[in-house]
Amino acid sequence: MLIEICIGSSCHLKGSHDMIELFEKAIADNNLQNDVVLAGSFCMGCCSQEGVSVKIDDGEIFGVTKENFNDFFKTKVLDAV
Repeated sequence: MLIEICIGSSCHLKGSHDMIELFEKAIADNNLQNDVVLAGSFCMGCCSQEGVSVKIDDGEIFGVTKENFNDFFKTKVLDAV
């Protein structure tokens, strides 16, 4: 699974660095290092949505916040792996 996190200007201001750290920790805590590739991406064109833009496997782009991260990770990553 490929997870791309936007590191463009807007998402940087929304906390993309913190989001990267949340993903790195969740991936390690769930022993998914061999199943998930985490990558940075420049602007995905969804700057108006709430949260940092995150794309999974060239699919839909989601707005992820610290508040919805755990639900997002469970439903979109853990349940899919």
